[in-house]
Order: sequence, then structure tokens, then C-alpha cells
Amino acid sequence: MVTFDIKKLNVWFDSTQALKSVTMQILPNEILSIIGPSNSGKTTFLRMLNRLNDLNTRFKMNGDVLFDGQDIRKVDVELLRRKVGMVFALPLPLPLSIFDNVAYGMKMAGVNNRKRLAQVVENALKQAYLWEEVKDRMGESAFKLSGGQQQRLCIARTLAVEPEVILFDEPCSGLDPISTAKIEDAMVKLKEKYTIVLVTNNVKQAARVGDRTAFFLNGELIELDKTEKIFTVPQDNRTDGYIRGKFG
Repeated sequence: MVTFDIKKLNVWFDSTQALKSVTMQILPNEILSIIGPSNSGKTTFLRMLNRLNDLNTRFKMNGDVLFDGQDIRKVDVELLRRKVGMVFALPLPLPLSIFDNVAYGMKMAGVNNRKRLAQVVENALKQAYLWEEVKDRMGESAFKLSGGQQQRLCIARTLAVEPEVILFDEPCSGLDPISTAKIEDAMVKLKEKYTIVLVTNNVKQAARVGDRTAFFLNGELIELDKTEKIFTVPQDNRTDGYIRGKFG
């Protein structure tokens, strides 16, 4: 059983090829770290998994991306994005209260029972390691939260709609070490229930939280293996060079 099965995936934006014959699998309840220099195809790959690339009119692809055995091009895109949630590099809270930010997706899905919403919101905030910091402030604007708290709020908002997969696109790039540690702790706990794919420019973060790590370079998947192996005995000299900071 695999969560995503990707075979010979090629992606172009106009005539520029962003991904080149990528074949790999993403497994249930793992944290897959994706590393590589800028313009290596990491974010394009991540955005393939919930069809965000479709929003770009210059995008085209061939190959197969199967989610739970189904071709993602044949899955209703709104359903796909509920099942495959995404947390972006910059936190994007809505201009609403803390409570309403987390409850937003549930309300959009037609859930209006206040007791049910309250329970889901509390559970999501606890999973995002934010509940204790905001439980007495639920009516306040989300914009009053710190950057790290806003990012954990966005994680909670994603969790509230009960996805199967959470995609993280450099979620700690603008955060301090304490906020970063809290988000990493949340990820490690969340993999008990969810599959997590993390794109990060921080190779130390990839090493800390990833069960497996994939190294991308110039649109190609160079190497994919258990994180410990990638960081100690990589099979490709380019992987070794990137991890050692010789380029990128």
C-alpha cells in the first residue's frame, strides 16, 4: 500500500522542463523530506500532489501520479485538496478570529453545529501545538499572533478538514529556532495519523524529521533513501556534495 505512486512524471511550463521522468513512491505515515538547490523542481513536485500547478496556464505534464490508486487528474480537485492539504512558506491566516480561521474549512463543507466545530477546532489546535497558547484568545484576530503561531494556526486549519496528507513547503523558512522546533515536534507527532511531505532548504531539518529523504537536482530525482543513509552514505556524489554545502 502506497499513498502516492509517481511514474515517469514530466512537467513543463511552456518550453521549460521543471521535472524530468520522476518515478517514486510516497508511503503512508512517513515524513518524506525533499531537498535540493533552488530551481531543482522541489516545489513543482510538491504542487503536483494536489494539482496546484493546474492553476498556471503554462503548465503541462505527462506520466502518472496516483493517489490511493487513483489518477489525480480524475479525482475531483476540491476533494483532492481537502485530502491533500498544504502549508505554505509564509503563514496565510484569514482576516478572521483564531476560532473562525480553524473552523473555516469545516464551515465551507456545511458543518455549522457549534459544539462539533468547537471540538474539531480544539483538537486541531492541540495537534498543531497551539491550543495552550490561544485557548483563552479564540475570539481575537489571527493577525495578533506571532509569525510562528500563525504558521501553527495554518497547520491547525489544514488539520481541521481531516486530510490524509499534509504538504509543507518550507514552513519554517521565516521562523525563529523556537517556533521551528515546535513545528518539527508537531510534524513528528502528526505522522502517526497523516502522511507528510516536507520541502525544505534546511538540510539539518530534513535530517531531524525525515524518515526518508529525496534529493532533487535540475528537475531530476537523483536519490531517494532512508534519511540516515542519505546523510551518511549517499550513493551519488552530487547528493554528498549538496549535503556538505559544496553547492546550492
